[in-house]
Amino acid sequence: MKFVSAIIKPFKLDEVREGLSAIGVNGLTVTEVKGFGRQKGHTELYRGAEYVVDFLPKVKVEVAVADELLEQTIEAIEKAANTGKIGDGKIFVFDLQHVVRIRTGETGDAAL
Repeated sequence: MKFVSAIIKPFKLDEVREGLSAIGVNGLTVTEVKGFGRQKGHTELYRGAEYVVDFLPKVKVEVAVADELLEQTIEAIEKAANTGKIGDGKIFVFDLQHVVRIRTGETGDAAL
């Protein structure tokens, strides 16, 4: 089992969710996060004062998948989140040692 964590642009969330649903990945967790990277932020004007926004809003999508679905999951996220511009995000993959479904007590792939 693998744990896939993707940092994407907020407006791409629906496309990523639909792409994952299309390949059979149903459960996912979404967190609103802020990030600083190659985009370097931008300058905004508020009430006549100029200020720098260093940390840009992003969305973190987390999903646990069986090993067989890993490549499809990565491709679905890449395809849906890609705009071709800087700041599209990153995908991180971690080994998942153990999963337990709290309601039923199922473990491993059955719990996904």
